[in-house]
Amino acid sequence: MASLLVCDDRRDTCSMLEIAFRKEGHRVETVCAGEAAIKKIDGALYDVVISDINMPGINGIEVLKHARRVSPDSAVILITGFEDYEAAVAAVNAGAYGYIHKGPSLLEELRVFLNRALAVGELKRQNLALKRDASARNSLDNIIGTSGAMEKLKQTIRTVAPTGSTVVIFGESGTGKELVARAVHDCSPRANEPFISINCGAFPETLLESELFGYVKGAFTGANQNKRGLFEVANGGTVFLDEISEMSLAMQVKLLRVLQERVVRPVGGTNEIAIDVRLIAATNKNLEAMVAEKTYREDLYYRISVIPITVPPLRERREDIPLLANHFLKKYGPAAGKGIHRIAKKALELLADYGWPGNVRQLENTIERAVAMETTDELHVEIPVERARAAAAGAGGNGAVGVPTDGMDMERYVADVERSLLQSALRQSGGVQTKAAEMLRLSYRSFRHLMKKYEL
Repeated sequence: MASLLVCDDRRDTCSMLEIAFRKEGHRVETVCAGEAAIKKIDGALYDVVISDINMPGINGIEVLKHARRVSPDSAVILITGFEDYEAAVAAVNAGAYGYIHKGPSLLEELRVFLNRALAVGELKRQNLALKRDASARNSLDNIIGTSGAMEKLKQTIRTVAPTGSTVVIFGESGTGKELVARAVHDCSPRANEPFISINCGAFPETLLESELFGYVKGAFTGANQNKRGLFEVANGGTVFLDEISEMSLAMQVKLLRVLQERVVRPVGGTNEIAIDVRLIAATNKNLEAMVAEKTYREDLYYRISVIPITVPPLRERREDIPLLANHFLKKYGPAAGKGIHRIAKKALELLADYGWPGNVRQLENTIERAVAMETTDELHVEIPVERARAAAAGAGGNGAVGVPTDGMDMERYVADVERSLLQSALRQSGGVQTKAAEMLRLSYRSFRHLMKKYEL
């Protein structure tokens, strides 16, 4: 089902096309003047615009140019009652998807162009989503671990994926919640459709709304053209809302309506757009506690937690640490041009004994850093906490940082401390960067600079 706008100064033509295309299941709006068509295009998103060329006042070519500027995703088909070669050339040059002469076969020709335009539009949306989802294949293979907890997790994914029910994934930061979400999608009947991921904590409320639901031209300052929201882009597929606990109460109300009604309304728009998406959410917070504290809506909590999945922290599956460490060594060793063949036994013991507050993400960063610094064919790993303790011990155990008796790499130590502080602040803030910056007494700009520096 597509959204169509028909513009023709002949009411009988508008009525004929409206009746025909409504019977085929499309949503159709009609106007009898170019000025009215432009107002409609400014206020709503249409898959296809069908416009007569020769109309009083604003003609079809001007409607076409306006649509290309304001709503570039809309295909425009022009129709005319006159044989005019120059008009046809002008239409094609201006970006018309089709140019049809009114005649006995008008409806049949329009159907052909309409179906082609819709197919092209769908391919564009899928390609956009696939670019975001290039690494989502073989998702279960990307979930590294053979422990009992991980085998149970993988079996849960296989079981719930085909159901189509809403899923909420619980787990600490860095445990791999998005990998689980991608695996649920890839093991589901929606696997060939888009998987769209967005972090709710990374956007202010107004920007999050426009990202999810889209907007129309003029909805706010800077909205110079219509834009489809991620729910519409993901139609037929899956939307993954990470850190859903960071969504404001006002946005929670709007999301609840989307889940109940299965429609979205672009910011500043008047038309509702039907959607068919599966929602997967994730959080590192206790939503039940937030409901009790009145900081999270109870009705939304029950709506999203149809199937809860918990990803275990790394400290609860220590037997997977050597497997993960070697996986990351194989990933970063060749990329760094290093001929590192194994991880030293002492290093593996150190890795297995550490608590990993940053979970798998922290382990990956540690291995990547160790690979970059290694000069032999065997990987030796140091953990920032252990180095800090050693430095403190070298200072006489008084808490001040001193130089160990065997010396130390000061630049590397300072970098490790900075990186660890950034990761700790992000964990405590639930991944909300503005809060993490405040905790470290940094400007948001300085915080982002350090995030980029350490590739967090």
